[in-house]
Amino acid sequence: MSQNPINLTLRFFLEIFALVALGAWGRAQYQGALGIVLMILIPLLAAAAWGTFNVKGDPSRSGKAPVPVPGIIRLALELVFFISAAWAQFTLNPIYGGIFGLLVLGHYIFSYDRIIWLLER
Repeated sequence: MSQNPINLTLRFFLEIFALVALGAWGRAQYQGALGIVLMILIPLLAAAAWGTFNVKGDPSRSGKAPVPVPGIIRLALELVFFISAAWAQFTLNPIYGGIFGLLVLGHYIFSYDRIIWLLER
């Protein structure tokens, strides 16, 4: 089910929206140059962690793992990433944050087979 093209497309858009939400939150924290730095730095660090720490052979990704980690670590990373983005968006706009959180929950419900796979690795 997690390899379903619709679910993978949803995941892609959730990832992009999460990065935008984290950047918007960073920008909203400070006026001026520091806000701009946070707007760029926070999503950049999140994207770097997202792309670096993977489970070798993960079928929902390229299967490549620059830094291989156990499945539970990858799942925890994903949850921290999406929960942080939902919280960030919720602080900026509760309705959008709630919708985003529900979409993330729906994605993981439909990705139950991947969650089981990750927990077994």
